[in-house]
Amino acid sequence: MSELHIHIPTAFDPFADANAAENSGAGAKEYVHIRIQQRNGRKSLTTVQGLKKEFSYTKILKDLKKEFCCNGTVVQDLELGQVIQLQGDQRKNVSTFLVQAGIVKKEQIKIHGF
Repeated sequence: MSELHIHIPTAFDPFADANAAENSGAGAKEYVHIRIQQRNGRKSLTTVQGLKKEFSYTKILKDLKKEFCCNGTVVQDLELGQVIQLQGDQRKNVSTFLVQAGIVKKEQIKIHGF
């Protein structure tokens, strides 16, 4: 008689790769969220949150304002930290600016709204 060798698989974790990438420093993704808020009528506000703490928010804001000819401010939020606010719908402009300036990678940007 020949012996049968049966291999019984162990428990498979489908999220093992994702958890390993999350725990390692290089694979962890911190998203930059670009949102739009409707004010009154046709007026809107673009907010940018999630930039790293080591960046100077005021210098980024100054360049954004000069580039897009709009006004803006840096707001300190209790939950979200520092948030950049710009007048108008600047979502696409801000995302391309942040990528071209080398502040964040394209896959780290999440655009919300409408």
